[in-house]
Amino acid sequence: MRSVRPFRIFRQTSVIAISLAILAGCDNNQQNSANVSLTANNPASHFTLAANQAVASRLPIADQQDFRQANRGLIAKPESLEVRNDQGEIIWRIADYDFVQGDAPASVNPSLWRQAKLNNIHGLFEVQPGIYQLRGFDLSNMTLIEGKSGWIVIDPLTAKETAKVAMDFAMQHLSEKPISAILFTHSHIDHFGGVLGLIDRAANEDIPIIAPDGFLEEATSENIIAGTAMSRRASFMYGRELERNETGHVGSGLGKSPAFGTFGVVEPNTLISKTGSELTIDGVPFIFQYTPESEAPAEMTFYLPKHKAFCGAELVSRNMHNLYTLRGAKVRDARKWSAYINEAKDLFADADTYFASHHWPIWGQEKVQTFLSQQRDTYKYIHDQTVRYLNNGLNGGEIAERIQLPETLATNFSNRGYYGTLKHNSRAVYQAYMGWYDANPAHLDPLPASQSASRYVELAGGAQALLTNAQKSVDNGEYRWAAEILNHLVYAQPDNQAAKDLLAEAYDQLGFQAESGPWRDVYLSAAKELRQGTSQNGLDITKMKDVMMHSPVSNFFDSMSVRLKAEDAVDKNWRIAINFPDLKEAHLLWLENSVMHHRALRTNDKADATLNVEHELFVDMLLGAAGIKETLFSDRLTIDGSALDLVRFFTLFEKPQNNFPIVTPVQL
Repeated sequence: MRSVRPFRIFRQTSVIAISLAILAGCDNNQQNSANVSLTANNPASHFTLAANQAVASRLPIADQQDFRQANRGLIAKPESLEVRNDQGEIIWRIADYDFVQGDAPASVNPSLWRQAKLNNIHGLFEVQPGIYQLRGFDLSNMTLIEGKSGWIVIDPLTAKETAKVAMDFAMQHLSEKPISAILFTHSHIDHFGGVLGLIDRAANEDIPIIAPDGFLEEATSENIIAGTAMSRRASFMYGRELERNETGHVGSGLGKSPAFGTFGVVEPNTLISKTGSELTIDGVPFIFQYTPESEAPAEMTFYLPKHKAFCGAELVSRNMHNLYTLRGAKVRDARKWSAYINEAKDLFADADTYFASHHWPIWGQEKVQTFLSQQRDTYKYIHDQTVRYLNNGLNGGEIAERIQLPETLATNFSNRGYYGTLKHNSRAVYQAYMGWYDANPAHLDPLPASQSASRYVELAGGAQALLTNAQKSVDNGEYRWAAEILNHLVYAQPDNQAAKDLLAEAYDQLGFQAESGPWRDVYLSAAKELRQGTSQNGLDITKMKDVMMHSPVSNFFDSMSVRLKAEDAVDKNWRIAINFPDLKEAHLLWLENSVMHHRALRTNDKADATLNVEHELFVDMLLGAAGIKETLFSDRLTIDGSALDLVRFFTLFEKPQNNFPIVTPVQL
């Protein structure tokens, strides 16, 4: 068949662009933004001040033990920790958080403020001789373990730029040695995305790259199906558009915020798939624990017997983690998670040092064991008591309002809801067992908010009557109720700025009271959007090119299938082959019953058209990085068969709206 160069095809294939979400669970896929625009317009009310004072009265806020631990072993910290990308843009600056000092202002929950102060402590630290950590160079920690010939790097941060700056800083104060091995503890991007910043320091091309079984598949595919929605929601969860100040973003609880630089990944050459696996890496003995489907789909912890040190990865951390993350994700198994912690507690009972991928270490065998017990019991308590209540007929919302941790867990700062929360984690357990339906028939097929909102407003006596009642609720400090009724008015009348402003005021106060960093950021981001409209700042997916190059091409076809405009595909039955000569791999895409399917191309398959394209050019096309010259005049792309059918096929796929509104109705 005749091959043609596809000018028109390039224009059509741009609709396939994949919006990959970042950071996952350790819940980490947002852009680190500059300080932009106004956040909360209103100061903390006297109700918020009273609520925050009540939190402070119930907790030992003045306890300095965590601060002593977080500062212990400090070797050096940079005079100015500011990281820029190749374009000169700032992607990380710890000075943005210099305002976090002293007593908590009225506009920040004092428990969250304490955690934010702890997460501000940054620099190069000695955990114990031979183990060092770089903290505060990104959302996560990078750990260096000294081997016989070089440095074993654990979790090289989120971005190439921050990882390079961190390693360069460490080498100014530690022995200048090459990198002899790299370990990825799990498949979330803030623990592997910076690896390209370290490659130049590798001792050779064949150093051990060690990861849990399933790592690469999970690292490259997580969120690709629903990535657009997850990324948009993550902008709320992490306060991407908020100023860094006492009425805006103060931290995520898990750390500060991720650095949005250049992301990469390298393929592991050693996989851990069994608990108890032992390796000697550059002369250092390791014992691994394999913990899949815990905090991440692919995860592992390890123990250093010579150091009596346990690396908890993100299986445990100095806060309550997410069983469900607000950006959207599959629910995590609380029972399994708790069991892994118990297993680690028993396997590594001799550990007298704990360190991890976030936060600061713990020293002393008894303290390590107590910490592990409390983390274990927090997740199991949430699981067991949620199931107890659901078996007594309570629904997810009722359980979230009722459940309370026992005093022995609730007053320990490492169990506080700085990242995950007791309320939304209990809802996650309910969802895992019971799903979305609470068995009340009124909730089986309810009207959508866009239809019911106007009827609620009518029942309230009209917009002005509802607004007047909502103002009274705000004046009485009933912010949750005010938010509920004002949400109806905003959905019924999206242009009613008075309603949006009052709802924003309620969200301000809920954000100021929140102990969880993500809850605070969600409320304040919602308030900002109500006042100023939806942000047009999108995610630059070209920074994900290296990760996408390692992703199986079948992932992209999965993403295409959920972008099919089914109403336009009625009676369409095109069969399209996509051939990657450099990969020696070809796939067949076909339509049937308004559904797109794909599989590996078989010898006897017939196609209406075949797109022959090199893998890298295909990725560049998906990213929007390949211009007309790269496609129209390229020998790396040709078409066999009907170019017209190929164009028609690709016009059936939409480009998702990546800045859709969250707090006002979506118009499709």
